[in-house]
Amino acid sequence: MTALAHEVTPVTTDDKPAAGLDEILWQAWKAMELPEGYQAEIIEASIEVSPTGRRRHMVLINRLRRALEAHLEGHDYAVWHDGNVIHQRKCWIPDLFVAPDDPDEIPDEEDLGVDAAGVVMVVEVVSPGARNVERDRVRKRREYARAGIALYVLIDDLDGEGTVSLLTVPDSKKATYTEEHRVPYGTDAVIPDGAAKGFTIGEAITRN
Repeated sequence: MTALAHEVTPVTTDDKPAAGLDEILWQAWKAMELPEGYQAEIIEASIEVSPTGRRRHMVLINRLRRALEAHLEGHDYAVWHDGNVIHQRKCWIPDLFVAPDDPDEIPDEEDLGVDAAGVVMVVEVVSPGARNVERDRVRKRREYARAGIALYVLIDDLDGEGTVSLLTVPDSKKATYTEEHRVPYGTDAVIPDGAAKGFTIGEAITRN
């Protein structure tokens, strides 16, 4: 996800419970008409609009996607991008995600994307900018954990000389991942379990 272009955050009041706020955001998100090259997500009670990624972002995602597709060939799961992952009136558009090869197996209730319950892996590449960094490292981490997504992969050029983090074992009640394996660029990060078990994120993907 790239630099934040716009954020819409409704003002809360005592007579508008969280459930009502979620519905307001959901209806506003569905009604949005964005220029080409922009996308909107609902993240922790905010609608966030962001533009297409920079070249480095594109390079990392394309390397990762090609490698993941080869790893998953012949399996019942596929790599997806530019799609809505939906959970309880929230919508996220991960840089990549792994879900069943037939997304019709996991539709959301309004056919706007896929239900997060069927997504087994999400990937975000951190983009420059304090708000972008905080979103992927903190707020999306909480959201994906709340949804029970088994694996969150965070590729972060901005963490020292670059790191890859594998976040596993989500605790949906605490909105956190209870296990984290974080390695610097140049060290292989190997997915330990799940649909992409054994897949390695190493220098071939993260190199400059």
